[in-house]
Amino acid sequence: MTLTPAQQLAATDRAHIIHPYLPGSAEERVIMTEGKGCRLTDAEGRSYLDATGGLWLAQIGHGREEVADVAHAQMKQLEYFTSFWEFSNEPAIKLSQRLASLAPENLNHVYFTSGGSEGNEAAIKMARYYHHRRGEGSRTWILARNKAYHGIGYGGGSATGFPVYHEGFAPMMPHVSHLTPPWPYRTELYNGEDPTDFLIAELEARIADIGASNIAAMIGEPIMGVGGMLVPPADYWPRVREVLDRHGILLIFDEVVTAYGRVGEWFAAQHFGIQPDIIVTAKGITSGYIPLGALMVSDDVAEVLLRDHGFPMGYTYNGHPVAAAVALANLDIIEREGLLARAVTMGEHLHNQLEAELGHLPIVGEIRSVGMMLAVELVADRETRTPLPLNPARMPHDVIRQETGVIVRDSAHSLVLSPPLIMTEQEAKEAATAIRSVLERTTPTGEIK
Repeated sequence: MTLTPAQQLAATDRAHIIHPYLPGSAEERVIMTEGKGCRLTDAEGRSYLDATGGLWLAQIGHGREEVADVAHAQMKQLEYFTSFWEFSNEPAIKLSQRLASLAPENLNHVYFTSGGSEGNEAAIKMARYYHHRRGEGSRTWILARNKAYHGIGYGGGSATGFPVYHEGFAPMMPHVSHLTPPWPYRTELYNGEDPTDFLIAELEARIADIGASNIAAMIGEPIMGVGGMLVPPADYWPRVREVLDRHGILLIFDEVVTAYGRVGEWFAAQHFGIQPDIIVTAKGITSGYIPLGALMVSDDVAEVLLRDHGFPMGYTYNGHPVAAAVALANLDIIEREGLLARAVTMGEHLHNQLEAELGHLPIVGEIRSVGMMLAVELVADRETRTPLPLNPARMPHDVIRQETGVIVRDSAHSLVLSPPLIMTEQEAKEAATAIRSVLERTTPTGEIK
């Protein structure tokens, strides 16, 4: 039997590539060959609507030739040299200045990485090293939350609050303590109390139990993405910041998902009116055109890290000149095309489309959003808010993609959308209609008819 080119690619893929979260028995492969705007095309010529932005990151959409031109020009001039020690390059210097101008006040220092997992590893090390340099080496504990996702390294992976990411990888990094997440829809988590009151009391109790003098930092996503796009109450982060300040504990904001316009601001810290000590970013900094991450570090923390011999860790691709040049071009597009404001208006439009198409369905418990981060929480019963049972062999997001060509993501009993910020109203309607076409056939037992 002669295989088509697409079938040959799929066979070669199955023979050689280990995909994250895909068992070896899985036969299906969707091989993307082209992208333009919010659209993707696979090797068989089928078109898809990208309603996930890849993995939360395609802010400016696919196929921007001007970004490719910038990468090409920089590669011809200087493709790479190390940024260790005294070495640097012009794109990285310009990008650091640009990021400092966009970040919350006092976050004027940048540490480059190749992505979010590297960033969270660096942030945790920075927090511990900051206290060590100040003579408080006992401050090694990291506070995190259940349902948090902080990447796949051992530091960030240990702070991640999903048992599935720990199973089989133990022992994890010691001195990590997980708190209850802010998830107002799940009222049962708070014993009938106001969610923020409950969470702040829990935080204070945990600090007292561990001892403030033993805690380096709290790490948290301002809005919890993999956990199901969990939006905290408006008073949550300000009150957390006050508690941490009182006890000398640093605040690390994991903005790998939320930065660079996703929530309608350059950083979600600005949305919540918060001054973190460290902000971890990646993804949208280049809209995925090339791997890059950047930590924004406060003046106070940076001053301590830069003493003596400096911060003693680095990655091979710190401050990669091509990645930095691409990031500058990406930020220019976001600014020039007004994509921060567009994230707000299109996010509201898409939310309204989802409410119109899905709000009446008995398995839809809640639709929540901030900017272009949206989630549809699925329940078996609206009154009890029991999570919808899911069949791994026939998940709603898979059926939506297979039947309609619209790509959404399953996340903790929710369907999550994080489209490119350039999505049109017609594409928003297409996404909402596609989701309805499957959810209206989904029973409270999770069966899709």
